Amino acid sequence: MKIIERNALDALFEALQRRGFQEIIGPRVRDGAIVNDSLRSSRDLPQGVTDEQKKGAYRLQKRADKALFGYVVGPHSWKRFLHPPTLRLWRAQRTSEGFNIAPESDEVPPRAFLGVRACELHALTIQDKIFMGGSYVDPAYRARREKIFIVAVNCGQAGGNCFCTSMNTGPRATGGFDLALTEVVEGKRHYFIVETGSERGAGIVQEIPHQEASAEDLAKIDEVVARAAQQMKPKLNTEGIKELLYRNADNPRWEEVAGRCLSCANCTMVCPTCFCTTVEDVTDLTGEHAERWRKWDSCFTMDFSYIHGGSVRPSVKAR
Repeated sequence: MKIIERNALDALFEALQRRGFQEIIGPRVRDGAIVNDSLRSSRDLPQGVTDEQKKGAYRLQKRADKALFGYVVGPHSWKRFLHPPTLRLWRAQRTSEGFNIAPESDEVPPRAFLGVRACELHALTIQDKIFMGGSYVDPAYRARREKIFIVAVNCGQAGGNCFCTSMNTGPRATGGFDLALTEVVEGKRHYFIVETGSERGAGIVQEIPHQEASAEDLAKIDEVVARAAQQMKPKLNTEGIKELLYRNADNPRWEEVAGRCLSCANCTMVCPTCFCTTVEDVTDLTGEHAERWRKWDSCFTMDFSYIHGGSVRPSVKAR
């Protein structure tokens, strides 16, 4: 493993751009939240900002230090960059002999993700299984996924709603990344311990000013993630949970949950693993042009399971 100082982080941006990753997406403050958006340099990162999260509450606060990744998972997932909310599948043009269909190109620019947390890496793995793991591969997803460079960040703190220790999905990233950073802020020293997860990642590190990590530095990783794990209050016993849910499909508890649910589907929109979609065909007023679009949808809406005769799941409880 390697050590890079805080002031060398911009060298990481430059190295990624030299490798063709012209768009670097990572955390930045916008509209009172830490969201994933395009970054130009490390100056765009949420330096000295943290978030307070608890049931029904989210707010930003200033930190006592200048940590760049001193926050937890926010309102945005990485899903929308690989599985876009709206995607045009093809266009059609009327001709004298019928119509011609022009399929959409799968060409997309390479991107780098900076600041991906361990739980988010596991979410990407689930999306990979859905879109690329079976007999039918989604070409749009694959085209984007294969051009992603991932810089993960190990969590140094936990939010009030975090429970990754119960799911064995964090707080340390164990795979699925090109580079993994552990941020350390001690007094006036601010640096990152860098773990490589791929040959591409190892090549990038060689282009950045760095030094070898000592045994003491490696122990810092365990110290940082252990602190995050200890801060987690929510605990979930997942042993036999699948069978437990199947045995209780008609439990009165679902009525209580349904009574509070607005059936707005926002939870599935922000969920990093949900993947439901619908398809819409649109045309212009002349009838000369038509397009087919794929859009995010939610199984929590009544229309999602609508067939002849009505909806398969007409009640909020059923959904």
